[in-house]
Amino acid sequence: MQVAIGGGGYHDMPLPAYRFAPQAGTSHSIYVSSLSSTRARSCLFTQRPLFSPIASRNMSSIPVKQKAFVVPKTGGREVLEFEDTPVPEVSTTQILVQNEYAGLNFIDSYFRSGLYPASTPYVAGGEAAGTVVAVGSSVTKFKVGDRVAWLGSGAFAEYSAVDEGGSVSVIPEDIDFKTAAASLLQGLTALSLVKDAYEVKSGDWILVQAAAGGMGLLLCQLINNIGAHAIGTVSTPEKAALAKSAGAEYVINYTEDDYVKKVLELTDGLGVHAAFDGVGKATFEGSFSLVRRKGSMITFGNASGAVPPFNVARLSQKNIKLLRPTRGNYMATPEEWDFYTSELWKAIADGSLKITVYKVYPLEDYRSAAEALETRLSTGKVVLKC
Repeated sequence: MQVAIGGGGYHDMPLPAYRFAPQAGTSHSIYVSSLSSTRARSCLFTQRPLFSPIASRNMSSIPVKQKAFVVPKTGGREVLEFEDTPVPEVSTTQILVQNEYAGLNFIDSYFRSGLYPASTPYVAGGEAAGTVVAVGSSVTKFKVGDRVAWLGSGAFAEYSAVDEGGSVSVIPEDIDFKTAAASLLQGLTALSLVKDAYEVKSGDWILVQAAAGGMGLLLCQLINNIGAHAIGTVSTPEKAALAKSAGAEYVINYTEDDYVKKVLELTDGLGVHAAFDGVGKATFEGSFSLVRRKGSMITFGNASGAVPPFNVARLSQKNIKLLRPTRGNYMATPEEWDFYTSELWKAIADGSLKITVYKVYPLEDYRSAAEALETRLSTGKVVLKC
């Protein structure tokens, strides 16, 4: 039996809801699918129906137009367009956030390239932090002036409309916008991996591929905090030092050493209790070979491409558990979302989880920022100043 395991990304929500679902609080379901008029273009970029009822407050000082990065069609970074787009109008159940910072993630490139389906054109980006500047008439959880971090769509813009009941959290006073934008998606992902995907225990041996990346640095810290042994793979001496400083007990430069051989030496030939692999196609087989009997193989990203179809009979060789999780399915209820965001903010505030920002780029330099991330030049998180 063959199964494809490279499909939906760890960070994404199911489509089409991710881009163009009907807005809560309205019965309309008519969506535009062309750019035949200015009004149609506005509705596409704000992800709302042509005739959605708008009920909002405090809109007088909000501009009509904004700068945003638009993906007009699938392709590489060259298709990105920095242009004027309409500032979203909030529905009755939405808040309007003036973004201060936005975080880059590999999933941005998956949608842009067509690896994951998305209706074009759309405003790029899925993670940001900023200030609430308007609220819909039915909103009760947030107010104008709240500092929030959120996940969704349309983040690489000056303003974004966010559903009140979506993935949005008030930022504690002792955490700044940049840290919040740099930590929300990857921080929640890392926490769910070590708590739910495989519950890491003290004394466990854990492999972390790409240990100097944004996700890798967070995983190494969390694993170290638990008292487990983190083995990280990296590509340069500089990245090795960074992973080591984040808590990786052992670091292997795979450009110099055979990491499979080294991991087996470190674990007395037994392999690791769990492998966390966000690289995908290039490292899956190596990671899988290092999982010990009754261990867990967690593949959660496609940085090098999607993992090819896999013969599940191979799991029986060592009774291995194979998981391709999505963050959203660990935080599908308000209670789960509140639990994980509370854990994240607490860990950042008490210093047990440090957020490493590789570089902050101005919004207009998103192409350069995306290149740094997608070519694996960056270490830590790449952030845009909106």
